[in-house]
Amino acid sequence: MNESRAYPQRPILAVSAAIIRENRVLIVRRARPPAEGLYTLPGGGVEAGETLHEAVRREVQEETGLAIAPVALAGYREAIKRDGDRVARHFVIMAFACRWLSGEPALNEELTDARWLAPAEIAPLKTTEGLGEIVASAFEKMRAWEGP
Repeated sequence: MNESRAYPQRPILAVSAAIIRENRVLIVRRARPPAEGLYTLPGGGVEAGETLHEAVRREVQEETGLAIAPVALAGYREAIKRDGDRVARHFVIMAFACRWLSGEPALNEELTDARWLAPAEIAPLKTTEGLGEIVASAFEKMRAWEGP
């Protein structure tokens, strides 16, 4: 992205992935601001000319080394940070329920931890706002996609 993420002129579109594998979801801990030290879903900014599905597959591959398949939109979040009257950061994050295809999570400069967790195991962690709700929605979307 060539547009500054700090004090942006407009909201920045981003994606994240609730990757489900054997009734667990991949949760990662961020190594950098703005969510440094928090557990969240892998993801990042959408590039010009990229579809949301292309962006979520690329971001997950870059951050974790995993191959995934987006299944359905699980929800969205807005991350807005103000500095007095100015908007210091503003992200609109489209979160997708995704199937794990292959690979094992590999840590890099963006992540300090990666864990496959059952939804109930997320609650005690220090997470980004609304993570539990997005994960619950992702599991619902996945169950609907898989069918009875």
